[in-house]
Amino acid sequence: MPSTNVKAPPESDASLSHGLKQRHLSMIALGGVIGAGLFVGSGAGIAAAGPSIVVAYTLSGLLVMLVMRMLGEMSAAYPSSGSFSAHAERAIGPWAGFAAGWSFWVLLCTAVGLEGIGAAHIVSGWLPGTPEWAWVALFMVVFCGTNLAAVKNFGEFEFWFAALKVGAISLFLVLGVLAVAGVLPGTDSPGAANLTDFLPNGGEGLVIGLLASVFAYGGLETVTIAAAESENPVRGVASAVRTAMWRIALFYIGSMAVVVTLVPWNSKAVVEKGPYVAALDHLGIPGAGQLMNVVVLVALLSAMNANIYGSSRIAYSLVQRGQGPKVLAKISGGVPRVAVLTSCVFGFVCVLLSYWRPDDVFPWLLNMIGAVILIVWIFIAVSQLLLRRRVEREAPERLAVRMWAFPVLTWVALAAMAAVFVLMAREPDTRVQLYSSGGMTLFLAAVGYVRQRTRAKS
Repeated sequence: MPSTNVKAPPESDASLSHGLKQRHLSMIALGGVIGAGLFVGSGAGIAAAGPSIVVAYTLSGLLVMLVMRMLGEMSAAYPSSGSFSAHAERAIGPWAGFAAGWSFWVLLCTAVGLEGIGAAHIVSGWLPGTPEWAWVALFMVVFCGTNLAAVKNFGEFEFWFAALKVGAISLFLVLGVLAVAGVLPGTDSPGAANLTDFLPNGGEGLVIGLLASVFAYGGLETVTIAAAESENPVRGVASAVRTAMWRIALFYIGSMAVVVTLVPWNSKAVVEKGPYVAALDHLGIPGAGQLMNVVVLVALLSAMNANIYGSSRIAYSLVQRGQGPKVLAKISGGVPRVAVLTSCVFGFVCVLLSYWRPDDVFPWLLNMIGAVILIVWIFIAVSQLLLRRRVEREAPERLAVRMWAFPVLTWVALAAMAAVFVLMAREPDTRVQLYSSGGMTLFLAAVGYVRQRTRAKS
């Protein structure tokens, strides 16, 4: 059983640099909401759910807001590069921190490879004949290099990537609202013509859209990892969490509403080109669709950069707490460079597997990470449920951010996550992901528990 005190597990971020400025953290929080999943993955959700995708994104967005609030409460109280992994260790026990941390590390490293493949596909489309693997290698070298140099380099890249994403999606929303209102020159308002068939595929379509929307929100956790290396971790986390609601409502729900109002949900372009490119092409704005492809490329590269950073810090934190090979915790210039290199190598191996073993090993790897983000959210909710009372009792001054209506909304969030698991088990495609991710997590939990018992006896 974990201790009842709230002292941090044996971890110190003192040797990490604190080179992230408040402007970096603010923009990481803002741009982190606009992930590659929103630009790339939302088309399939629209094709399944039709206009009801807005309901799907609203429901999953409410869940994400609760998760971010819970994570923000713990991260503001105890800033750590391990984020939810360190909180799970403190609340539940070392085995939980081990399982949550290493499963998330596998997820992020695999995502690095997937985002590299997506970015390379776009560039090779612009430059036919160039090999995609070479572009992935180039992107990997660039972002591995920037992450090896100094944390402020990661911060600067993310600052400008995020600024471009925020600017692009804000412009998209302005143009979309003007077109819907019928005041955009050269366009007629579609009115509610595209919204009449609100649930074209019934409840099953809404379920598929809901599952797609849940996973589109992945990546929001990076800001709590980055906060540990900022000038003022508590203020950074508090600011990011408190503005999460309007960011999710505006960028996710707002843009989905604009897309399904402007473009028929069953348009092939929504899936083939992506919903944002399809909407802009539908408006007939010259070159706008191609410009949005540039934004999608930036979103993929931004996610790639952020995931290299996040995976290296999660690995560093785990090793600092005695949960992995010590070499990964080696610090040079304020950066865990061995952890950065290891994460990049793992990501590139995933890319090679997509070419070498596309029919067996690579799909198995994708299924294994399919439900990890939901499992991490479960760890976050359980950790917050256990830690909140302890912090109130022993260190109430640390509660700079508080979960709304505790513990009622924490239980509501847990019930919602359980419902998503049930929905995943009902769908053939997601069922495999659920079982594969669950199997990996159970294996890691067992390893973590054995390690915990062994260390307790020694």
